[in-house]
Amino acid sequence: MKIFCVGRNYAEHAKELNNSIPDEPVLFMKPKTALLQPNIPFYYPEFSNELHYEAELVLRISKNGRYVPAKHAAHYYDAITVGIDFTARDIQNELKKKGLPWEKAKSWDHSAVIGTWLPLQPEILKKPL
Repeated sequence: MKIFCVGRNYAEHAKELNNSIPDEPVLFMKPKTALLQPNIPFYYPEFSNELHYEAELVLRISKNGRYVPAKHAAHYYDAITVGIDFTARDIQNELKKKGLPWEKAKSWDHSAVIGTWLPLQPEILKKPL
């Protein structure tokens, strides 16, 4: 399993954090250990003094693909849910200043929570989200 995340895709939130809005999406990944499993408690990370959270729309990719045109993307996911992306914002700000990747701030164990998958109906898959 791979968890792909898109950063700075919500313009108002990017402005709120004084971030520029990129021409291309900012992508990062979380390991499968980042996913908080059901009935496991969430613990505040000891290495951060500024934990932030963001609500996310989560799609389950159900097929392998490469260089898939946007008009065909809906054929590659089959379920949707909501999630929470936790960020150690103090750590992320330090990393950004140094031009380093964000994984230390975003990819720690249990830093991603998702809801129950809701299967997408075939008629929904015909329309891009």
